Amino acid sequence: MNAEPKDPRRDVENSVNANGHHHLFSTSGRLSANTQPFIGRLGGNLEFALSQQDASQAGILQSMPDAAPNMSLQAQLDLRGFWCLMLWKAAVIEGFGSLMLTFLTVWTNLSPSGIPTPPTAQFGNFANAAFIGPLVGGLTNWFLVTLFTYTFGAVSGAHLNPTITIATFFARLCSFPRMVLYVSFQLAGASLAGLLVRAAISTRDFKVGGCWLYTDHVPVSSAFVVEFVACCALLFIAFGVGLDPRQRQVIGPTLSPFLVGMTLGTISFGTGFTRYGHGGASLNPARCFGAFVGSRFPGWHWIDWVADIAACILHGLFYMLIPPFDKYDV
Repeated sequence: MNAEPKDPRRDVENSVNANGHHHLFSTSGRLSANTQPFIGRLGGNLEFALSQQDASQAGILQSMPDAAPNMSLQAQLDLRGFWCLMLWKAAVIEGFGSLMLTFLTVWTNLSPSGIPTPPTAQFGNFANAAFIGPLVGGLTNWFLVTLFTYTFGAVSGAHLNPTITIATFFARLCSFPRMVLYVSFQLAGASLAGLLVRAAISTRDFKVGGCWLYTDHVPVSSAFVVEFVACCALLFIAFGVGLDPRQRQVIGPTLSPFLVGMTLGTISFGTGFTRYGHGGASLNPARCFGAFVGSRFPGWHWIDWVADIAACILHGLFYMLIPPFDKYDV
């Protein structure tokens, strides 16, 4: 009696090697892939994570405690992660991804440095460049953020934005070493992107959607409120659709990057045309930082950082008050 032919697809298994990579392999040798476990992977809904109860992963979790849920505060602040080569590799990818994303989103949102034409009494903001610019920027941000999240998710978690990285830190989904390395490389990549934009356009007299404000028309306090509320909305939605394990079966890693991109694009568009003299919420301080490296730094750039970090702290408080896990140790 002949044995039933063996289906090589049944041999596909998941494992994790000593470097902390998820390996998808086949005993038949036909398939081999790996992905870095990280609970702060945007769009992953904690699908790509290890287990704290698995004693065989103790060595990995010492250098990368954010590879498993329910990370303790002591583990989160452990500085040994700075000596983890995989974190540095992921940070370099974050930097290069930020360079490309910043260049493209800045380039597609460039406009002359002067203030746009004032809206008319008949059509208001819907009939001039102050409306068309945010519309184009919102659509391009939506598509580009979605594609970059799909592309870099398996390698670094696809943050590409200090707001997301700092928010995952306060939600205890990201270790302190990873946060420092990611934000540093994100800023470095965005700065290089700003210089490349200046070289490409051959001038530094330009402005970028989401990164301009005329304080003689709009007070800094008003821009701060817009930035803070917009960032709160971005974080609550992005975490809800892209980082909540309870949404894994409903949304999952296939759809969540698309929804995260839609969220950022919609908010950047919706905040960009209502108040004449304000280019809308930044949502990504590294992007505006890079744009200012290529052009000039305004005195109000602190809004992009202070408002975003305040939103990250508030979101982190809600995340700890109503955690997605049944156990959340302090």
